[in-house]
Amino acid sequence: MDYVLIEALEAQAVIGVYDWERNIRQRLSLDLTLGWDNRPAAQSDDLAKALDYAAVSARVTAFIEASSYQLVETLVEDLAALLMAEFHIPWLRIRLRKPGAVANAASVGVQIERGQRA
Repeated sequence: MDYVLIEALEAQAVIGVYDWERNIRQRLSLDLTLGWDNRPAAQSDDLAKALDYAAVSARVTAFIEASSYQLVETLVEDLAALLMAEFHIPWLRIRLRKPGAVANAASVGVQIERGQRA
């Protein structure tokens, strides 16, 4: 299986369980590893046969910025399901970080893998 990478993609979201978090937008940072067969695109040099990382990035950003979750776990699960359905991605890994959420840590977050590797 080949992979398409999107690293350190940032978006602002209403995210968190505390009252003060429900009234602000917080920065999230994502690394995405998307399973994809790159051979058809490589052979044809045709974007229509590639996983368009600009389109994926725009969709991820729009989804996150329109969201209002309490838990990063819920956000990342819903995001994974959306990407797999809309872009027909068979396997993915998403690492989502919430910078500054815990004192003395650069960030906290979650990482999930979903789907089937070929």
